[in-house]
Amino acid sequence: MLHEFNLFNGSLQEISQSKKLITTLNAHSFNTLHKDVFFREALKSSDMLLPDGISIVWALRLLIGEKLKKIAGDDLFRYEMERIHSKKGKCFFLGSSEKTLNLIRERAEKEYPDMEIYSYSPPYKPEFSEEENQNMIDAVNEIEPDVLFIGMTAPKQEKWAFKHFPQLNAGHICCIGAVFDFYAGTVKRAPGWMISIGMEWFYRLVKEPKRMWRRYLIGNTLFIKHVLKEKLLSLNNYKNTQPRVVLRDVL
Repeated sequence: MLHEFNLFNGSLQEISQSKKLITTLNAHSFNTLHKDVFFREALKSSDMLLPDGISIVWALRLLIGEKLKKIAGDDLFRYEMERIHSKKGKCFFLGSSEKTLNLIRERAEKEYPDMEIYSYSPPYKPEFSEEENQNMIDAVNEIEPDVLFIGMTAPKQEKWAFKHFPQLNAGHICCIGAVFDFYAGTVKRAPGWMISIGMEWFYRLVKEPKRMWRRYLIGNTLFIKHVLKEKLLSLNNYKNTQPRVVLRDVL
């Protein structure tokens, strides 16, 4: 199934500035899409799907030999902030708590003084009512931001963005989840050297064992199982499509 996804394999500078839904794929979201059809549809229908996780990069190399460069949600966030700041544009943060959003605005106003920064904190609940959805859409459309960052955790954020994409008047619509907490400073990201060797997941597990143990210990095992199953299936299909050679006795 992983090879069916059209993962982005280029530079962020190549992205046009027209309206786009940009999402990410990592081991956790890949496990989730096996049991959530709408989430799978949302990712497949994205204008850009970024390989956010070294596990995805390694898995694609194993399955089809494709070499991808990992592009984390944080990489996308930094790129978009620089891009919008350079044009003195507008960004909008949708999701998280007012406390986290205040921390984000305080930092962003210092680092990107030429950018207009807006935010909206939706109710914390599994599903929104139609009125709540419309309030969020109206808040975004009143600003018409150049980039809309959505941070509601996966798969909620991707499904919300996909469902309401036609109604949103925004440029790039980026689902970046944990980046809200990273940038606000409420959650510390792994050091650069750990990120570069693919051990960011271990850092988060050590820092938040109660919250992350199931996602990484059980989830990573499940991801490996999915990938190996897909690899074995592709090998069997390849074997079955090969022509059979019949040896006959020569009289």
